[in-house]
Amino acid sequence: MNVGLIGIGTVGGGTYKVLTENFQEIFNKIGIEIKVTHVADKDVGLAEKSVDKSVKIVPDAFELIANKDVDLVVELIGGTSIAKDLVKSALTNGKHVVTANKALIATYGEELFQVADENKVVLAYEAAVAGGIPIIKALREGLAGNKIEWVAGIVNGTTNYILTEMKDNDLSFDTALKQAQELGFAEADPTFDIEGVDAAHKITIMASIAFGIPINFDAVFIEGINGLDQKDISYAEELGYRIKLLALAKLEERGVEVRVHPTLIPESRLVANVSGPMNAVLVKGNMVGPTLYYGAGAGAEPTASAVVADIIDIARQSQISNKPFIPSLGFMTNQIKEKEILSIDDINSEFYLRLSMKNQAGSLAKITKIFASHNISIDAMTQKVEHNQSIDPDIFLVTSKTKESIVNEIIEEIEAFSDNNHKIIKLRIEELK
Repeated sequence: MNVGLIGIGTVGGGTYKVLTENFQEIFNKIGIEIKVTHVADKDVGLAEKSVDKSVKIVPDAFELIANKDVDLVVELIGGTSIAKDLVKSALTNGKHVVTANKALIATYGEELFQVADENKVVLAYEAAVAGGIPIIKALREGLAGNKIEWVAGIVNGTTNYILTEMKDNDLSFDTALKQAQELGFAEADPTFDIEGVDAAHKITIMASIAFGIPINFDAVFIEGINGLDQKDISYAEELGYRIKLLALAKLEERGVEVRVHPTLIPESRLVANVSGPMNAVLVKGNMVGPTLYYGAGAGAEPTASAVVADIIDIARQSQISNKPFIPSLGFMTNQIKEKEILSIDDINSEFYLRLSMKNQAGSLAKITKIFASHNISIDAMTQKVEHNQSIDPDIFLVTSKTKESIVNEIIEEIEAFSDNNHKIIKLRIEELK
């Protein structure tokens, strides 16, 4: 099987390394020689330094796609514009495609899977979610006998590194972000990571596979970590929780929740203890119960490992039949059906709230009275009085499980108090059990 690589950057170089250094290992497993024979990259000089002289290098990716000697195309340039055109062209030309492009799948997956089906080829995307962790295969194949109840993941290494540093070393968000950039864990423009967009792309894909629903990135609720204060990390720890940027998809009777936001998770949960740039995904099936998948969510070789696994799967399938036999999203196409994506206002959760009130008699009584008027109990409450009496004390509390819209009403009423001087911080809690 002749492979054409589009993009010879970090992951492209890693893919070439895995296929060449593990060539014999792969051959022993599938009985097919898989070789990179063509590379397309605008930086021809970089490509020449990155691959063997036997590999044909072209600056135009469409030229690679049109080449009859290429059996399978690997798209590793990212983005959703030219990448979409390249993948669609390759599929239309009857070539299998492997991609690590989560934005492409989350945005145009439905359309591209249809093109693949029409041309009896495979569009594979294991590396698009959680790097080297084989979570797509686990959801689509390993857990195929289960009805998936929920999927929850720490699927962005940049934000997990920042939150780890904020907790372990008492760093501010800005300092932790700068450190992540210096170490190469964060891009110069980290917007997609810290605002939760990257994680949202990934949970969009996992939700579709888990519940047999169409890919619908636009319906995902997204809230990043850029508004987090270090004190919330500390207060959460006092309550027995860790704060993580959690990507969550949950099947409810009323519909499906698909959301990304900073979340308090009990410190006793394994997923709460995933630190640094590592990723983890927790899946609960109705028969198997919770299962945890942990590993490197990014990097040249871990991501390339997932890319090559897809290539191997396609090579194995091609030996048996020309027709792909594993549905792209795990469900038969005619069984992928719309379910209502619930508004964030309609979710039920416990909540962590932090507020600052003037240190005067009656303030706490006013707060508890408002909660009681909404029939919501307070499970825990702590008041932090600073040595400097001129500073308004922090009050942080945990609510009983309730609807988000009700909590928002409570917040509005408290913020209307004359003895409240600050915006109330609200974070959701997930028990994950």
